[in-house]
Amino acid sequence: MDRAEVAAEAGALRPRGSGRIFRALRNRNYRLFWTGSFLSNIGTWMQSVAQGWLVLQLSNSPFWLGFVGFAGSLPVLAFSLIGGVVADLFDRRRLLLLTQTGLMLLALGLGTLTELRIVTIGHIVTIALLSGVMTALTLPTYQAIVRDLVEPEDLMNAIALNSIQFNLSRVIGPTLAGFAVGAIGVAGCFYLNAVSFLALIFALRHIRLPQVFGPPKANSLWEGFLEGVAYVRTQGRILRLLAIVAAISLFGLPYITLLPIFARDILRCGATGLGYLMAASGLGAVLGALVLARLGDFRSKGMLAVLGGITFGLSTFGFALSRAFGLSLFFLFVDGWAMVSSAAVVNTLLQTHVPGHMRGRVMSLYTLSFMGLMPVGNLMMGSLAEWIGAPWALAIGGLVIAAFVVGLAASARDLFRLS
Repeated sequence: MDRAEVAAEAGALRPRGSGRIFRALRNRNYRLFWTGSFLSNIGTWMQSVAQGWLVLQLSNSPFWLGFVGFAGSLPVLAFSLIGGVVADLFDRRRLLLLTQTGLMLLALGLGTLTELRIVTIGHIVTIALLSGVMTALTLPTYQAIVRDLVEPEDLMNAIALNSIQFNLSRVIGPTLAGFAVGAIGVAGCFYLNAVSFLALIFALRHIRLPQVFGPPKANSLWEGFLEGVAYVRTQGRILRLLAIVAAISLFGLPYITLLPIFARDILRCGATGLGYLMAASGLGAVLGALVLARLGDFRSKGMLAVLGGITFGLSTFGFALSRAFGLSLFFLFVDGWAMVSSAAVVNTLLQTHVPGHMRGRVMSLYTLSFMGLMPVGNLMMGSLAEWIGAPWALAIGGLVIAAFVVGLAASARDLFRLS
């Protein structure tokens, strides 16, 4: 059956009503990829919670929490652009297989060190750095491969469903970790993460990507990098969209790194409460992504990207000043909703308006803006929290985000017309 026949059959079977939310899952390749990613991400979030708790036990310092986050994200800042060129020049499926295997082995190593009671902050930093290198090569390819798995009209839906699985794992993973730390120990969480990578590795081995035809590929990584830079420099709208997610990443997302401080010292809810705090943000993101999946290819995407950024900043400010556990859960829920609304829409706009042979490189800039600036933000916010306290550091960050996005939208009203 050729591609035209597949599209015709899919149109005949197109679901109605609530089934529209999950229409991209009709595609076997995307269904495998989505399921494997979901199970793998549950393990990754379990490790994230357990690792933060372990760092706090070993160091009792918000600076070291921020520094470990810095170490894990620094390679994304340094290598994500290279990862984008690699995503355009090499086989995306094989590249993901290689990096997922590497991440699995690193999780197994951290679990072994912890179980033997010889783990140190130095070990954690080193493994975080190596995992960051793998992630830097993974993320642009992970973003770009989605467009290869679905029909063009299902792209917004597929990206929203990807946000659903990622953020649903952010609900399930931390919640499981909160209980698992007490039941099987921190090392057990690391082992479970290692096992979870097998799901995505299995999926990647069984999907088949279509052959893509386009302009000739660059002769080298450097030439490919220069081509990507030259293209993006001429695209003002792309730069403004990237600036929104960069502000969120730099001044707001470090709240994830600082959550153990809020759980232990401010809200006094312990490891289980930490899991619930992370789950609240993830639940908000899941529901936000469900709305996007239901809307599909809607108009005024640029307006939602702007409003999401402003709301994220204000809700981060609210969480920073909250001293009630229930109110903190509410603000984190709104945080997750606003973050995914802004970031997923920016992701869709970029993939929609960028030609296929440049997609990996542009998505590497999205990765750099959304994930790559997190090491700077983690180190900055961790240091600021050491000086003036985590609540005030995060409150300042939230206000900066809201003010920046308001100013950006006021100076570039064309953002509201993007769809």
